[in-house]
Amino acid sequence: MSPILEMRAITKQYRGVHAVNNVNFTLEAGETHALLGENGAGKSTLTKIVAGAVSPSSGQMFLDGKPIVFGAPKDALGAGIAMVYQENSLVPALTVAQNIFLGNERFFNSMRKINIAAQQFLQSLNFGVDPTASVASLGAAQRQMVEIARAVRQQARIIIFDEPTATLTPEEKRHFFGLLGRLKKAGVSIIFISHALEEALQYADRITILRDGEHIVTDRTENFDRDAVIRAMVGRSLSSEIYGAHASKTVRKRGAKILSVQNLSMGAMVRNTSFSIFAGQVTGMFGLIGSGRTETAKIIAGVLKRDLFHGGVVKFNGTPVRYRTPQPAVKSGVVYVTEDRKLEGFFETMSIGANINIGAMATKGNALSIVNMEQMRQTAKHWIDALKVRAINADARIIELSGGNQQKVVIAKSLVQEPKVIIFDEPTRGVDVGAIVEIHQFINQLADQGLAVIVISSYLPEILNLSDRILVTRQGRVVEEFGAREANEERIMYAAVH
Repeated sequence: MSPILEMRAITKQYRGVHAVNNVNFTLEAGETHALLGENGAGKSTLTKIVAGAVSPSSGQMFLDGKPIVFGAPKDALGAGIAMVYQENSLVPALTVAQNIFLGNERFFNSMRKINIAAQQFLQSLNFGVDPTASVASLGAAQRQMVEIARAVRQQARIIIFDEPTATLTPEEKRHFFGLLGRLKKAGVSIIFISHALEEALQYADRITILRDGEHIVTDRTENFDRDAVIRAMVGRSLSSEIYGAHASKTVRKRGAKILSVQNLSMGAMVRNTSFSIFAGQVTGMFGLIGSGRTETAKIIAGVLKRDLFHGGVVKFNGTPVRYRTPQPAVKSGVVYVTEDRKLEGFFETMSIGANINIGAMATKGNALSIVNMEQMRQTAKHWIDALKVRAINADARIIELSGGNQQKVVIAKSLVQEPKVIIFDEPTRGVDVGAIVEIHQFINQLADQGLAVIVISSYLPEILNLSDRILVTRQGRVVEEFGAREANEERIMYAAVH
């Protein structure tokens, strides 16, 4: 069978460094093809070349056997190739319906008809998103659904998904892969990048693995298992290092009660929730999307405001506090590491060093502070080494880094603030298996050093592997608490749903 898409000897360099090097890739009609590799392996670069967002330094690309060159994404879209990016590309000021129809508007538009058409289309995909809501008001998962809906509506022959399920709940993932099955039956070819290896092993027809920008292997999915995939990705097996330590985990003893939350409330999202956080432990917080877990964390860190009346009490080291902005929280020692690094975590056109220095200025600087460039470089180098950030140097721009390395910089920017309580919201979302190990090790080190660590995650194996105790949220409140020894996936999920 001749491929619908073929890439031959594709190479892309940035400032003399290979993002992809001499890569060959084929995609067959009606095929679901998983593209796997660590952060920085070249997956996103390769797919952006297919989508016309990046031009290759050398190599050729063929569509239906004919050579093609794309100067911009609109050229690829015109040829029937659409891409759903890991980094959200929606227009925040427009509604969901306007974003779905963006670029396909008629000369005269009826918003009522657009809203009805968008609602019918979203319902056909089993996506529960209000078409009249502004994109700025949506959470990460709902924005991802709108991205997927927009790509599917363009009726492309080839659709590329970059980490499409990273923010979705198990039920939403089921709907998404059901959608992929329908697209496949309609003859659409799918390329999808995922760090959830089980998804690739379950749903892909073929798997291609890249490492350090080079092609390692392409084969039918039935010829892989999880260990074989990981060995090809990183050169060794990491399964036991990532999620195999739960059974033998040493549970840390509770230190001093550093944070006490009593009857915390914020509208309908957080409702009379109460819990405590202790020093020297990792407290996992699990709940389905919409359960209020992120909103609770943001209220504690001053990102969101709790209800003015009957909003509850937050005590930090026994003293009642009400942080109305993040700055006083940071100065006190409460730091929140966001789940959406691109939107809230960094300044993408600034350097690694400048981003980390901004974190330091939040606690030690003021509006009249003069930046010491040499000190900034030394601080950046310390954290680059400590978190093993892979970059050319501290002057590299954040936008040039892979997702996993961007996440490490966001963590560094928070840790330079010397927190006493640090809240990680989805710390390994869109991060490869090698970086997951490194981030998990660092989180454990923070707890061992006596910090109070909260980890919010949608991935149960991560919660079980990291946590000394686990809080389960449902409908805006903490409904259950488990010790690490008594917790398992079934009990946690039951508490989250019922």
